Order: sequence, then structure tokens, then C-alpha cells
Amino acid sequence: MPKMSTELTRHALNGATMGTRWSALFFTGGGFDAAPLQAALQAAVDEVDRQMSSWKPDSDLMRINRAPVGEWIDAPHRLLDVLRLGLAIGRASGGAFDVGMGDAVAAWGFGPEQASGERIRRALSARRRPGWETIEIGEGRLRKTEPVTLDLNGIAKGYGVDRLAATLREFGITAFLAGIDGEMRAAGLRPDGAAWSIAVEQPDPLRRAAHSVLALEDGAVATSGDYRHFVDAFGRRLSHTMDPQRGAPLAAGPASVTVVARSCAEADGWATALMVLGAARGAALAAGLGLNALFLTRAADGRIEATAVWPPQLPAPPKDRLMNSWKVRAAGLCSRDGFQASPTSMVGISATMLRSSMRWPSSDQGR
Repeated sequence: MPKMSTELTRHALNGATMGTRWSALFFTGGGFDAAPLQAALQAAVDEVDRQMSSWKPDSDLMRINRAPVGEWIDAPHRLLDVLRLGLAIGRASGGAFDVGMGDAVAAWGFGPEQASGERIRRALSARRRPGWETIEIGEGRLRKTEPVTLDLNGIAKGYGVDRLAATLREFGITAFLAGIDGEMRAAGLRPDGAAWSIAVEQPDPLRRAAHSVLALEDGAVATSGDYRHFVDAFGRRLSHTMDPQRGAPLAAGPASVTVVARSCAEADGWATALMVLGAARGAALAAGLGLNALFLTRAADGRIEATAVWPPQLPAPPKDRLMNSWKVRAAGLCSRDGFQASPTSMVGISATMLRSSMRWPSSDQGR
């Protein structure tokens, strides 16, 4: 009788999307044909980009931006789901996250066109109402109740990761690590029984190095920072994170904020919101909502200081081990596309994390 092989094959798939690359890491038994999955994963992120890109003039998002105020516009359900989530995060964060900042994003040069002094002046002087007060969403359609330019750059990559995760599951892959740029989602465990290890980057624009390591099982993580995505304009280096109150790039904030959540769309949106709020107000809000978050700030002497927020029901880590390794298991409470687009889905992260386990090993773990 021939011997059955129990060896697993490692698959590392990737492709281009949204100006960067997506990736999917998983293991299967022998004989698995990865080509159909590669094509399906690429199609999944292409769909997100086609619907939600502010760089593609023919995207559904740009079609909505061109529509007259008050006119109902048909829109794909995935785009509407992401908008609902973005509006809910905006409301829950007091406006720190706002999907209606497209005019400011473009004016400051974070779109396909260069920064424009005239458009910047208009963005700075604009009287803004929060996005959730300017968009009305119905069944398969939406309308703008006031002039507003939508931008989903603070949440679309995270949603793209959720679509990668959903596609992997459709192919029967139940343990994987998927990501776009720095937004990641994990499911199950590695073949050796360990959680997936994800580096939290040191906020240094000149070099890539790990500040700490997150060991993640069945959850998602996203980081927003001031050190990797920026533009040089008017003799200054400007962070890509927009401050909705000013209509301008965030002037003073943490070096980075990392958030762990059930879905990558939630983690992505909340990382941006907490970045805008800053370490003090952001940590207070994160604690109140039950979010797991890590704030990295620059001290006056150049040191990087870490502030971690974790559920109060779990013991605090020893201070000498703070963020050496951050181990979280986020319970799977996701809907079909990886999140429930409502305010309760975000506040519900606290319930998710109550059923989580957090351990603080004494040494770093590499991927």
C-alpha cells in the first residue's frame, strides 16, 4: 500500500492593487492548484478598486462624486456597506474619521493631481458638516443632501483585505494570513499550531524595522502612521492623514496607531480615527469602546513611547515587556463580507475582545 504524504505545501500568492500589492499566505496538502485562487483573489481586490478608487475617473465612487446633490444614485452593495461603516465610525469618533474629505485629500496632493494652493484655500475655509449628515443611504442607492466629495482611502484597503479573506474561505482555506500594504487579516493557526506573527513597524521613514510583534489569530490589524505615506509640497513633508476639523493634513499626532478588530475595514477606519484624536483622547475613546490599540508617540528626546489599550477584564502586561509581543485572539463575529456595517458592530468589538485571550511572551516571535 503506498505511503500517504502528510507534508504541507506553503503558498505565497500576491498581486498588484491600489498602488501597492496584496498578499495571501497559507498551507495546503499536495495537489492543490493555486492558479484559480490567484485569479479569484485578484478579481476580488480589482472589484474593490473599481468601485471605491478616487484615482479612477470611472469608479463608482467618482460617479457618485459627480452626481448632483439630491439625486438618488444606484450603487453596488459592497460600496454601500463600506460607506455605512465609514459613516458609523465617523459618528462614533465624533468626526475624527470622515469619508467626506475628498476635496481636501485632492487639494493637498494625495490624489492623482498635485497640490493646489487655490484648492487648499477652499478646503481650509470650507464650512463642513460631518459626512454622516450629508449622505443618505437607501436600498441599493444613495444621495448627497449637501455638496460633498467622498473619499474612502482610509478604509478601502482594509475592506479589500476582508474580501481576500472571504475569497480564501470560499476556496476552503480556513487558516491564512492575508494583507494589502500594512493592513492584515489572520484566520486559524499556522501548521505548527502557532498564531500568525505580524510586525508592528518602527515609525521611522528612513528604515524598515520592527518595533514589536503581534501574534494574531482570527482577527485583523491595521496601522495608520505619519512616516510611510506622505507628499512633499510647499517645502514641507505632509502626512496623508487628514484632520477633518482643519481640512488639512494632521499637524500633530502620534507617530502611528495600530488597531486590532474583527474585520480589517473596522481596524483600518479606527486606526485613522484614533490617529486624528491623538494618544490621550484616542486611548480614552478606544478604552471606552473596548478597542485594542497601540499608540506610538515621539518623545522630545526622540525616543518612541508606547501606550497600549486592552480590555480592562484582562491583566495588564509587565511594563518591561510592554509591546515586546502582543498576542490577541479576536473571536469571529463577522458577517458575509467580514463586518457588520452598523454602529453596534464597532462598539461590539468590546464584546469580541471580552472573549479573547491576551498573552505577553517574554521574547519576540518572528513571522
